[in-house]
Amino acid sequence: MRGVSSFPFLLFFLSFSHNFIAGFSDDSSNPKNGTKTDTHAASSSHTGSTILVVCLALVVIVLLSFFLFKFWQKKKREEQYARLLKLFEEDDELELELGLRD
Repeated sequence: MRGVSSFPFLLFFLSFSHNFIAGFSDDSSNPKNGTKTDTHAASSSHTGSTILVVCLALVVIVLLSFFLFKFWQKKKREEQYARLLKLFEEDDELELELGLRD
């Protein structure tokens, strides 16, 4: 399954992009103006929401991969069935040409 093999890359990319974006965010709070508990509470809620978004993204990717795999299996099965029908059609024509069947 394609989504599973790219999971480590996706996890690395998400953590890297999160750190990259957090580095450029406008953090105008000054440690002298606020207390450490306020900063810690804001940081933990931001971390919690980030974890939630990443988990939801992973669930969506897994579900999308699953449905795409099932869709691919269905198309492949239909193609094999069409090939089987074509094989029997050609077989009937061959029997008629050889005079084995009227």
